[in-house]
Amino acid sequence: MPLARPLRDTTVVITGASSGIGTATAYALARRGCTVVLAARNKLALRTVARRCGELGGAALVVPTDVTDPAAVERLAATAAGQCGRIDGWVNNAAVGVVGLFDEIPVAEFRRVLEVDLLGTAYGMRAALPHLDAAGGGVVVNNASVLAEVAMPYQSAYNAAKHGIRGLADTVRQELRLTGRGNISICTVLPAAIDTPFFRHAANHSGRTLAPPPPVYPPELVAETIVRLLRRPRRETYAGGAARLIGLQWRLAPALAERALAWYAHRTQFGPTPHPDGAGNVYRSAAEGVPEGGWHGRRRQLIRITAALGLAAAGTAVGTVAALARQRRDSR
Repeated sequence: MPLARPLRDTTVVITGASSGIGTATAYALARRGCTVVLAARNKLALRTVARRCGELGGAALVVPTDVTDPAAVERLAATAAGQCGRIDGWVNNAAVGVVGLFDEIPVAEFRRVLEVDLLGTAYGMRAALPHLDAAGGGVVVNNASVLAEVAMPYQSAYNAAKHGIRGLADTVRQELRLTGRGNISICTVLPAAIDTPFFRHAANHSGRTLAPPPPVYPPELVAETIVRLLRRPRRETYAGGAARLIGLQWRLAPALAERALAWYAHRTQFGPTPHPDGAGNVYRSAAEGVPEGGWHGRRRQLIRITAALGLAAAGTAVGTVAALARQRRDSR
């Protein structure tokens, strides 16, 4: 079910709103006259985003929140509903990452990524559901990444958390239908690599600088996808053509796609210079109040690499069909 009222009359809570996709989503909604409730750890960055939302024509409420604390997330929901009258939409976007080999990542950082990315989303959904029901219906959008469907090396904790978000959303959607709460929609967005500060702020135990594997899409692309989901909910949707193509390859030939994506990520995820180990923003905020991450050079590779991915997907499909045909012949 879509929002119960026009977007300009709605209140939407956004976690991870102090930079990246969260900031871009706040701006996209503010341009449409929406009231946004901005949640993240960094109050100063949130205030910067709130000022810009006001300039764009929307209203913004700043509620500093650590999404790993379920009581704090409940207070976020109560504050949003109390000061804005109700909650119509909730965007679970807060995320951190740690990059390195699975058996070399500190256990505490691995756990923290799961707490922020997966449990933070779970706490957000639990806090949002009664308020959305009280408002006559609403929409939850979980930002899960294409890594909820596929996998990339050196991102084990992030992969695990995002796969978990996808499964959690499917389960809650089923339960809402079974309990007569079909007026609440649960949506999952699967973006490709996005030009945000994520890779600059991630915990890093690889020994090298980090970079998003191209093609890199602008955060506004995901923000507009989230706006569309709020207006016309769908179970899942991709953001960025590369995500759709990678997902197709993974479904058609998972073993081949797994090897190819591992090789590609290994070649493109790291910069040329050494980098000391560090926990990044896993434990403390490094947000800047900006949507972009400064990867504009990798954005320029978008068309060429997307075309290459398209050819690869077509090749995978042809190979899969040929393999099935051979199997049929051999079984006769």
